[in-house]
This record gives sequence, C-alpha cells and structure tokens, in this order.
Amino acid sequence: MLFSSIAYIEAEFENIQAPDAIAEQLCHVGASQRKQRPSIVATCSIFTKWCIGKRIARSGQVFSLCIFRLLTLSKVVPKFLFPMHIDEFHFELPEGLIAQHPAPIRDHSRLMVLDRGEKSVRHHRFNEIGQFLNSGDALVVNRTRVFPARLRGVTTVEGTQIELLLIREKNGGRWLAMGRPGKRLRLGAKLEFGDDLRGEVTDRRADGRLIVDFNREKIGSSICRVGEVPLPPYIRRPVVAADLVRYQTVYARDSGAIAAPTAGLHFTTGLLKRLIESDVSITSILLHVGPGTFAPIKVEDPRKHILEPEYFEIDRSTAEGLNGCRQRGGRVVAVGTTVVRALETQVGENGEICNSSGWTDKLIYPPYRFRAVDSLVTNFHLPRSSLLMMVAAFAGAGFVREAYRIAVEEEYRFYSYGDAMLIL
Repeated sequence: MLFSSIAYIEAEFENIQAPDAIAEQLCHVGASQRKQRPSIVATCSIFTKWCIGKRIARSGQVFSLCIFRLLTLSKVVPKFLFPMHIDEFHFELPEGLIAQHPAPIRDHSRLMVLDRGEKSVRHHRFNEIGQFLNSGDALVVNRTRVFPARLRGVTTVEGTQIELLLIREKNGGRWLAMGRPGKRLRLGAKLEFGDDLRGEVTDRRADGRLIVDFNREKIGSSICRVGEVPLPPYIRRPVVAADLVRYQTVYARDSGAIAAPTAGLHFTTGLLKRLIESDVSITSILLHVGPGTFAPIKVEDPRKHILEPEYFEIDRSTAEGLNGCRQRGGRVVAVGTTVVRALETQVGENGEICNSSGWTDKLIYPPYRFRAVDSLVTNFHLPRSSLLMMVAAFAGAGFVREAYRIAVEEEYRFYSYGDAMLIL
C-alpha cells in the first residue's frame, strides 16, 4: 500500500503535535554549531516534560508516536526504529494516463490544488494559479535550458546504428554520455554522427557511463544540427517539431539540461506577466537536470538511494530577494522539485538562503523539515522515484497518497507533459 506506514504515523499523530516552541527547542538542544545535532537523550527529556504537562504519557502508543514526531523535527530519527521500504512509494498507473503530448495550450493544463492546512483537494486550470498566490509572494523558477542531447549515429567500422545521450561536457571535446547498444560501444569504438561530427569511446565507467572524445573541442553547432530533443523514454513516439518549443520553458536561458524542469512547462509569458502585475515576484535559480533526477530507486530502503550530483547556481540577488520576501511575510513558491533541491541545499538552520554554486546530490524523503520552501508547483511523478518521495515529504505521505488516487480517478495526465499540482 502506497506510503502505508508513514501515512499511518502521520494520521495517528495529527491531533497530538507538540507546540512549535517545543519543536524549535528540540532542534537547537546542544547545537553550538550548525551541523551538530541534539542527542536522543536530550530530545526525549524535553519530550517527557511536555508529555507530563499534557498528561498524555499514560498511552504507550501515543508516547511512541510523539517520540517519532519530535525526533523527526530534531533530525535524529533512528532508521532502525522506523524502517522505510520503497514499496511505500508505489502506485498503479494506467498507461493511458501517461501524457504523450503536451496540452494544446501551455497554461490550459489541469491544476490540482492541495491545501495542507485544510487537507483539501481542488480542481482548476493552470491559468488560474494566480488566485492562490498572494501579493508579496516569490515564484522561483529554474532557468536551465534543455539542449539536443540525443545523438543518433553509426559505428565507423561495422556501420551499426548507435545512440548517445550526452550528459555533460568534461572538458574541451570530451563528454560524459550514456549509450546503446552497449556491446557496440566498446572501448576504442569510433562513431560517426552526420557529415562532420566524429567521436571515439575512450573510457567505460563501472556504472555503464561512457567518455566520448569528439573530433573538435567546440561541438555546440554540430549538436544543434544533428542532435534531438531528449524526450524521456515513457513518451513512446518520435520527436516532432513542436517538441523543440514545448519541451522547453518560456524562460529557459542557460543550456545544460538533458531533461526539462517540467513543472515550469505550464507557464506562458502572459501568465507570468499577470502574476508580476499582481505583485508576485519572479526569480530564478539554475539547476541542470541530469539523468539522476529520473533514475528509478532500486534499493529496498530508499534512504540509501544515491542521487547523481547536478550542477546548480543561486546568485546573491536571488538569495537576498527570497530572504527579504520571507521576512516581509511572503511565501517562497518553488516551481518544480529541482528548485526545491537547490534551495534546500543552500539554506541554513535559521531558514536563510545562501548564494552559492556547485553540485548537489541532496535526497529528500519523509520525514523532512523544509526550511527554504513554503509552497510547491510540481507535476505528477513516477512511482518509486526520488521526486515522489520529495513530494510526500512536503505534503505528507498520506495526503499525497489520497491526491494521487484522486488524480487517477479523475484521469489527470501524468509525467513530463502531464498536468500539475500546487501544494499550499
């Protein structure tokens, strides 16, 4: 059953949460340094005093649930006490609900609105999102741009058809890539793409990735000429001309992603203009989406899953603007899980977002205390994925389970070209 054990704990605890002051005290017990965590002894001591004051310590079940909640808030949840299994993030999805094409008009896709406070689910069109955003809120988008990373070619000797998915450039003319068929892409294999682009497999990594050296340092123009839009494998159709536009956000700027930050695909320039006119600020971060974002989780305990690092940038003006927004009472509304990952990578214990650039492999799963993000715009995600785990952590596993059940029942469209969800 989807999210069964996590949802049970959340549901049981719903009416017996400790006051925020207690939670904050727990999160700072003995923490003389930012990364130092409170001991379990100190955590339980504070909890016991609170329990006695509320006269609820008589119930062993309640006691256990409260311990879970308080350990969650203080970031000292022992994994052996609260096991997690990847099956908790599985759900059945009819194949017909996997969107093969985008909505005819970007902002005419459907929008499911989840209110965490009211535990309500409402149905709207995406172009109505403005009614849920307040004056002073900050909408944060990912300005990464998808490049035509899929190259189809042949081996020089045998003439066998091969395919590369470029991931990123290592240095001049040398690229990290995925390729198939693997048996044809052996070490030393020479490859041809079109009339003037040549490559050679110079390394094969243990994880199956390839290092391909091309015949010149700057191959950008050749990639644009012979490369294809790297649509995800669950879109089972050839690439068409419309994908060049629709598998790209209207604000895409910095090339480097091999997959679109799909929550942003629903925005139009007109919709963004209307939001700005209603005093919602639009700001951007950069995170180049790589194959790790969509990689299935193959371990039984999803907390042991290792995300492939992705490059991100948060500039000073963005960090200062978001911090100022929250200080004035506004909300930080993340457009997509990539924005969440970048911001939560660079936020302090006090909720202050820092400017930085680098690589992040941050894996977010329940329970997790979000410090940088107040609301989330996201698509409907694959089962057993790190993206679904993040959404479950943000909205509550039980609430997300019910929302996904409703989405299937109401025939929402799933995945990259599908419909959207707004979590308030």
